Amino acid sequence: MSNIKVLDKEFEPYISEQEIQIKITELAKQLNQEYAGKKPIFLSILNGSFLFTADLFRQITIEAEVCFIKLASYKGTTSSGNVITAIGLDANVSGRDIIILEDIIDTGKTLHHFLPQLESNQPSSIKIAVLLNKKEALAYPIKVDYACFDIPNKFVVGYGLDYDGLGRNTKEIYQLK
Repeated sequence: MSNIKVLDKEFEPYISEQEIQIKITELAKQLNQEYAGKKPIFLSILNGSFLFTADLFRQITIEAEVCFIKLASYKGTTSSGNVITAIGLDANVSGRDIIILEDIIDTGKTLHHFLPQLESNQPSSIKIAVLLNKKEALAYPIKVDYACFDIPNKFVVGYGLDYDGLGRNTKEIYQLK
């Protein structure tokens, strides 16, 4: 892996494709065991989690559904402070087990604003599974149930994560140099 440039910033290799796939396989095995016989709904938060969701969901062997919702709070390399819901939830989640799939938990603001809306639909349970968990940056009380990687408060791109819409299309994750 070599450095990449996205817009005006240079990024260096951080997490390899192999490391990502190993962690996703481990998570899939755990979810297949814990949700056997439950038929959960995997709720993927777009845009960033689309690769994570695809790779994880291909390894889910239990009966399960996948739905997508778009929530956003980023502009450039920092959170904009505003949470925008662009695409709504179209599945009936009442009485269902929900597993939210996120690419990254940073401050937690986006989910902090979305979870009450989801809880108002009275699901049986809500769990959060993330590819990357930035514990140091967490500013809201979000409980991450499953994290593939705990990372320091660094700006990262690749494997679905972007910088102003670009840089999502790599198999690896890069950190700001």
